[in-house]
Amino acid sequence: MAEDYDKPQSDGYIDVGEPETRNCEIKLRVNPVRRREKVFVGCGAGFGGDRPLAALKLLQKVDDLNYIVLECLAERTLADRYQAVLSGGEGFDPRISEWMQLLLPLAVEKGVCIITNMGATNALAAQEKVLEIASRLGIKITVGVAHQFDIAKAGLCSNLRNLNDGISMYLGAAPIVECLEKYNPDVVITSRVADAALFLAPMVYELGWNWDDFPLLAQGSLAGHLLECGCQLTGGYFMHPGDKYRNISCANLLDLSLPFAEVNYDGNMCVAKADGSGGVLNFSTCAQQLLYEVGDPGAYITPDVVIDFQDVSFHSLSTDKVVCTGAKPAAISVPDNLLALASKAGWKGWGEISYGGYKCVERAKAAEYLVKSWMEEVCPGTSACIMSYIIGLDSLKAISLENYTLVTNDIRLRMDGLFEQEQHAIEFTKEFTALYTNGPAGGGGISTGHKKEILLEKGLVGREHIYWKISAKENQPTKSNNQTNTLPTETKSNNLKEFLSPENHVSLSPAPSNEKVHLYDIAHSRAGDKGNDVNFSLIPHSPPDIKRLKTVITPDWVKRVVSPLLNQSSFPEVDDTETRDKWVDEHVSVEIYEVRGISSLNVVVRNVLDGGVNCSRRIDRHGKTISDLILCQEVVLPM
Repeated sequence: MAEDYDKPQSDGYIDVGEPETRNCEIKLRVNPVRRREKVFVGCGAGFGGDRPLAALKLLQKVDDLNYIVLECLAERTLADRYQAVLSGGEGFDPRISEWMQLLLPLAVEKGVCIITNMGATNALAAQEKVLEIASRLGIKITVGVAHQFDIAKAGLCSNLRNLNDGISMYLGAAPIVECLEKYNPDVVITSRVADAALFLAPMVYELGWNWDDFPLLAQGSLAGHLLECGCQLTGGYFMHPGDKYRNISCANLLDLSLPFAEVNYDGNMCVAKADGSGGVLNFSTCAQQLLYEVGDPGAYITPDVVIDFQDVSFHSLSTDKVVCTGAKPAAISVPDNLLALASKAGWKGWGEISYGGYKCVERAKAAEYLVKSWMEEVCPGTSACIMSYIIGLDSLKAISLENYTLVTNDIRLRMDGLFEQEQHAIEFTKEFTALYTNGPAGGGGISTGHKKEILLEKGLVGREHIYWKISAKENQPTKSNNQTNTLPTETKSNNLKEFLSPENHVSLSPAPSNEKVHLYDIAHSRAGDKGNDVNFSLIPHSPPDIKRLKTVITPDWVKRVVSPLLNQSSFPEVDDTETRDKWVDEHVSVEIYEVRGISSLNVVVRNVLDGGVNCSRRIDRHGKTISDLILCQEVVLPM
């Protein structure tokens, strides 16, 4: 991120039009205008840590693009913004400067509107930052903001009422649509808006849709959901050397293209990547993204429409384009309430130490016992707040340690604690460091730390109690834009066959019957999180296998496989395992949904992520690795 160019030479920022405030009740558009027959909406970022250069490549390679969406705000990054504000920092994503400096020159030149939720908890300050950057670049732009304005306290449930100053709502597409209609901005900055709604908004605006055109909103939201995670749709997070259907080359991944959607006014839609680019865009990548973090695929709730994905299907037109059909509104088409996230504080303390050589696992076990015992001595009752695991052995809790046969001479013990008081977190780091002179022999490389964690409490709020506001400003730069952004030399594969989708290389055949086989030989999967719940897909390589797979993947089977995730230690005693299993029976539930259109299963496991991404003590806070833990299981399919 470059901040060393000249200070802005500007006559100031000028208000454009009048601000407008509304609540979130559905208000039909009056005589909406169809501005285009089709609109091209691209994804420039799928999360806060995505690659700005990839967005620039999409802008340069796709001439038809009308909008580019930077989706950079999730539960974790929202918590980070709350933490930054408490520490005296900005409430918006600080990387907005990097993104805008890179993208603005070309986006404005090509007339591509940028929509982003990088405004987070302070969209107005983000607006000022973008105007400042544009002025420094000598670019005249209008920047609109569409953000949460107020929440009536009467609408808050009891768990949110005392947290009113730190509540963030999942808004829908309406404020963005109104912002586009009223101000015709070059950039729209939002607060927390549901991911798919960021993409749906320009479709509604350009194609003349209304808020009761539910079949169109369902198809548009399907496009948004497929696009929202960026390159996850086009081959990123898909390559797997252990799966013959997904074993694409590393050179292929160097030429990944971010995706875009081509959406017609009648709802016909396809997703695509830049012509001739690498990666993979096919049935399998689309199916994985379709089921990513959706819960019940028959009733996927967004603020604008509740969608039924059960009959969605995908048909490849080429290696770069896939037609997507079958999304429809659910029986209850619009939710009455919107999701709220409220912030509260906790304290994390952690420590790591390495052991190697003979009996290193036993020494790690002794170290864990000592630290927990010391904590009980100085802060009674806190040892129950600590989770431990061994990196390189069981940190992902794939199986219980007693079933693990791998011999290792290089391990790292990590202990994580979530405490109510800062002093307890600090004390934990002290006790852990004491292992150097008071613990088992040969331990080294100790690292410790503690930090304040912003935890997010969830609740539902009635639409009538939530208010959003839109406004816009423009700059008056006094110097012209002389900056051009060029792409570096690209690395391409010399073997064009590597750019073909895997299903062009490998013949699909049914899995064998009545013999043990790993699930990764039968299906592929992706896992995602929502709060304390995880969902993972099971997408058979051979669609007819779904009938036999349903007989094996049952709630009891899923519970048995994921139970080790609830172990508090790498060394559970018999009583610990019995207590864990009792807790699983009482608190963990499993829902299994069949998705007819893609012959797949979507499995939802509730209360299994140690509280969710913002407070989990696990090394994989999101539970993303659970997909491969499932695929490693052996099953026997019937005839």
